[in-house]
Amino acid sequence: MMAPDPQDLRRVMGLFATGVTVLTTRRDEGFHAMTANAFSSLSLEPPLVLVCIDKKARTHRFLETASCFAVNILGEEQAHLSGHFARSWPEGADMFESVPYHLGEVGCPLLEECLAYLECRLVGAHDGGDHTIFVGQVKTATAAMTGLPLIFYQGAYSGLRPPT
Repeated sequence: MMAPDPQDLRRVMGLFATGVTVLTTRRDEGFHAMTANAFSSLSLEPPLVLVCIDKKARTHRFLETASCFAVNILGEEQAHLSGHFARSWPEGADMFESVPYHLGEVGCPLLEECLAYLECRLVGAHDGGDHTIFVGQVKTATAAMTGLPLIFYQGAYSGLRPPT
């Protein structure tokens, strides 16, 4: 049996609705961020999460030598932040210049008015084909706002109907 064509696989995976996060990290030379939907809870004891990053992404280079990262879980009104951090930035550009944030306990940027935040210490990196699976031990978990999450489905942002 042959493996599926990458475009077919992308189309099928697009049928799996995901939440939208912005992953932030820091190194001595500054902060970096990217939009990520390949994010998941991994374990409650110990508290672990994972995020999968393309090996060609600049964020991959940052995370390889970083000690921490934060996961900013976006609300339905924050598609603009997802787009902001999803675009390609020139080397040395300050992608946080116009974005309100504060530093969390582990020193990574937390974007203002997100639904929730997870602050993590990087504890592992595992090969995942053209991606690396970065594992973080959760140091803080904060449900900051009420509201509905931003959802990504079939290549576009979507929302949820409020629970009844």
